[in-house]
Amino acid sequence: MQSPSAFLYMTLLIGISCSSTKEAQQAARDDIRSAVTAQEYTFKANNAESARGRNRMLTSEYDLRVSKDTIVAYLPYFGRAYSAPMDPSSGGIKFTSVDFSYSLTERPKGGWEVLIKPNDAKDVQQLFLTISENGYGSLQATGTNRQPISFTGQIERNK
Repeated sequence: MQSPSAFLYMTLLIGISCSSTKEAQQAARDDIRSAVTAQEYTFKANNAESARGRNRMLTSEYDLRVSKDTIVAYLPYFGRAYSAPMDPSSGGIKFTSVDFSYSLTERPKGGWEVLIKPNDAKDVQQLFLTISENGYGSLQATGTNRQPISFTGQIERNK
């Protein structure tokens, strides 16, 4: 049997640990909020799902980098394409856009919705990104000659 002072000490340690964890989680949420509202973040994809329901874990680094003046996409594509690219190495969703519309909407229960419409990327009509307060994201890419594809991943502040 433990002494009352040992029990009190353990309770105090657990309480300190829980409060520091909550503070760290709140700091991470604040960092995500400031990155999203400043339009300086990167969506790191770790899973892709085609319109036909085929789900793949991504083992390579794929991302969508967002800044005020540039969108850079380096994402894979799995699914049905209605026309083949002239250059076989240009597969996937790979572009850099400096001419785009960007709208950010706060969700009622927390988080954000982002709609990006690049005007200078010929194969992409729009990117719709849903971001949670904790930094998890879901991205749907809609193209002109392909079925839509969805990605899940995390949001990070640009370095």
